[in-house]
Amino acid sequence: MHRRSAPNVKAGKVQKQNNWALDPGDYYRVPQLLPVVDRRRPGRGYRHLLRRGDVERFIELLPEWDELSRGLDALVLAPGSHYRYGYHRNGVVHVCAWPVHLWDTTDVASYERDRPMLERLSVPAERRGREILLRWTMPTARAFQLLDVFLHELGHHHDQMTTRSRREAARGEP
Repeated sequence: MHRRSAPNVKAGKVQKQNNWALDPGDYYRVPQLLPVVDRRRPGRGYRHLLRRGDVERFIELLPEWDELSRGLDALVLAPGSHYRYGYHRNGVVHVCAWPVHLWDTTDVASYERDRPMLERLSVPAERRGREILLRWTMPTARAFQLLDVFLHELGHHHDQMTTRSRREAARGEP
């Protein structure tokens, strides 16, 4: 049986052969009316400490959420990473999964940078040579992800939305 592969022509216009409509669930390419909270697989050796409900309840506590979420398409509970706790890509904030083992080591410079938050959360720290051992618990790690990582990446998003071009966060890490 002969199978036709050429596209149709209607009213002088060549018709697309496949479905070229954008998937409304693809928050990287299709702007969303409300931010979507998406949970991806955490990856081998990682687990998600946060749940969608945790993120949604935390958002309710944030003042001026309407202003902060302008242009925000999704909040993604992303796969774990050895190099970062979270990241921001145009209109999408990612919070990475946590290692399966809660305790973690960090270098002295990173510890000193995060020390005020770690002390507020009462995370025990022990110096081991050139590294610091952080003895996280489930509640302290969840609080760190919401109060530090999520708010930090949301700040990058807000920074991007308040620049003239809205293409990238111009003010950087500080």
